[in-house]
Amino acid sequence: MKRRDFVIGVISLCVAFFVFVIPFIFVVINAGKSAQEASQLDFSLPDRWLIWQNLIDVVKARDYALLLAYFNSIVITVGAIALLVIFGAMVGYVVQRRPNRATRIVYAVALSGLMIPPAVVPTIWVLQGLGLFKTLHGMILIQVAYGMGFTVLLFRSFIATIPRDLDEAAIIDGAKPWQIFFRVILPLLKPVTVTVIVVQSISIFNDFTHPLYYLPGAENITVQLTLYNFQSQYVSQMNLLFMNILLITIPPLIVFVFFNRQIVAGMTKGAVKG
Repeated sequence: MKRRDFVIGVISLCVAFFVFVIPFIFVVINAGKSAQEASQLDFSLPDRWLIWQNLIDVVKARDYALLLAYFNSIVITVGAIALLVIFGAMVGYVVQRRPNRATRIVYAVALSGLMIPPAVVPTIWVLQGLGLFKTLHGMILIQVAYGMGFTVLLFRSFIATIPRDLDEAAIIDGAKPWQIFFRVILPLLKPVTVTVIVVQSISIFNDFTHPLYYLPGAENITVQLTLYNFQSQYVSQMNLLFMNILLITIPPLIVFVFFNRQIVAGMTKGAVKG
């Protein structure tokens, strides 16, 4: 059995290396090449490393569009995560602690967001009617809507592991419902909250399609859309494109590496009891 586990572990590491590490090395190598060398798209080392020069060129491109994109992406990510954590925890608590027909319908509607694909054109009509199209706060609400189903699922599963005796003891002490949630339950949700923050922040920060549909305009550019800066019908600056990919990949990668254990703990603990 131990030998079998060892073989499976080695195979898993090899697969992970070829799927994740090799592409990252390829990006790093080509990010340090000249435009002519990078156009060959191979693993050969550059004659002269130009990482710093390529970095400066990427940051300065399109009047420092990358810096604006980072600002917009951070605003969208922070705003959406704050709303997801607060409302996702509230909905998950009510759905788990008060099982009735109404809460089952609410839970079904929340989970339907994981199965029903988004309708782009009707969503644009709604945003235009509300005056939220091409706005950062409209994009924040879109991210909240698309991420709420997964967030409620995690919070509900985790809250199921918290004994109801805590709620009953707080009621006996005279606590109101909102006090029970914010003072008793919410402090116990740290593991799953960290999981939601990390998973959803990486997803939102790396989102390409939703800002493309709902947030057009040069002033609303996000980090993933900056990839268009170095590609056109006639000219492609592959070295700057790979440097741009590297710059927008490193922050989520660092977050995932440092919070990997918390992600696993938050998702597995909630799976003990549904």
